[in-house]
Amino acid sequence: MEHSRAYRFRRFMNWFPLGLTYAAMYMGRYNFNVVKSQIGGLYHLDIAQMGFIASLGFWTYGLSVAFTGPLADRIGGRKAILYGALGAAALNLAVGLLFMGGFTTKLMLSLSLLWSLNMYFQSLGALSVVKVNSTWFHVEERGVFGGIFGIMISSGYFFAVSAGAFILSRLPWYWIFIVPSLFMAVMFLVDILLVRNRPSHAGFKDFDTGDGSRAQDAEDTPLPFRDLMRTVFRNPIIVALICAEFCTGFVRQGVMLYFTEYLKALYRLPTSNPIYWWTGVAFMGGGIFGGLLCGWMSDKLFQSRRPPVAFIFYLIQVVMLALLGASLGRDTHAGQIWAVVLLGLTAMFIFGVHGMLTGTASMDFGGRKAAATVAGALDGIQYIGSGLTGIGLGLILKDHGWDGIATAGHTPTSAWVWVGCIIPFSLIGAFIMTRLWNAKAGRGANAH
Repeated sequence: MEHSRAYRFRRFMNWFPLGLTYAAMYMGRYNFNVVKSQIGGLYHLDIAQMGFIASLGFWTYGLSVAFTGPLADRIGGRKAILYGALGAAALNLAVGLLFMGGFTTKLMLSLSLLWSLNMYFQSLGALSVVKVNSTWFHVEERGVFGGIFGIMISSGYFFAVSAGAFILSRLPWYWIFIVPSLFMAVMFLVDILLVRNRPSHAGFKDFDTGDGSRAQDAEDTPLPFRDLMRTVFRNPIIVALICAEFCTGFVRQGVMLYFTEYLKALYRLPTSNPIYWWTGVAFMGGGIFGGLLCGWMSDKLFQSRRPPVAFIFYLIQVVMLALLGASLGRDTHAGQIWAVVLLGLTAMFIFGVHGMLTGTASMDFGGRKAAATVAGALDGIQYIGSGLTGIGLGLILKDHGWDGIATAGHTPTSAWVWVGCIIPFSLIGAFIMTRLWNAKAGRGANAH
């Protein structure tokens, strides 16, 4: 597609604030991953109990999108992202003030409730971004948008991990919840000023995006809920993508939820160590490069087909995870650097797939009218898979240890139990992509 310079600039001024808002929401979502081991130590909660809190949040997110996806399709992505950012900001602030005030009565219950409410509002993030951009990007440009979506995700991890490490080294630890709430509040105001649902709302002409949506529906009237559900569950391509994103959720959170414990257990590094800051940088760099590479390969090498690239990335995930499990050279400084590099490379191929499927395929096969619903279904199901990592993987690591030896005082020498639980999901995801190899937007029954 050829666009004017003015259009491209205005589109940038639309998606860039959306991206920063999503990154701010990520910071207010994955700050828990960074500090959960510290909370557990302070309040005598073990890895399985903290994993239980995380699982409740993941499952709240996953179930919420059944309602927030159709809601965003009805009210528009702009309103949805505003509601999500404001609600998540309020809940992060509440968690920070809870710990600042020294509240410890029924901590498991109160923290679980607040964190689950936060994840409800967080569920409005990804699907709102996809909904807005489904009208601004042609299908032939969406692989690139998948890269942009990956940048949003990896930037959020950077803010959560690296900025979180910076906060922990200079402020009381509960500020790791307060700072993201302020960030989200600022982006809420920026979005009011800059974000628009479609080009015509910003003074440009709407156009046929090439995803099977009818050109005359540029000014979309919302679909009835029943039709939205048919769009999702009667399309075999979307159903297969939902199954693949379940696997992505387990892989993604299986790594991201436990990387702090991984560095502590095998490398004996406290959270104040600068290595955590560099891990955040590695996550961001890997995620950005992975998202852009995945999008470029999809658009340029596979003619805007998403499954072949996702297949390749799933297989490389297996290699990276196996190397993480081996934990080579763990007792040396070089070994610690190697661990950070591996985490970054793993993130590269995880974020690439996630951005491609949730950020791009949802627009391709949902069309403009159902983009948020399909994005919500894909993003939500991967959080259902994520929830298994909190309770299931947490209990396995508690009972069996990282290397299968869970004796008191034992220092693990590998992380085969950890990665051994994750790798099968990457392989299943790769297999699903082989069944969708030639699927492409505009072929077959797309949504409206």
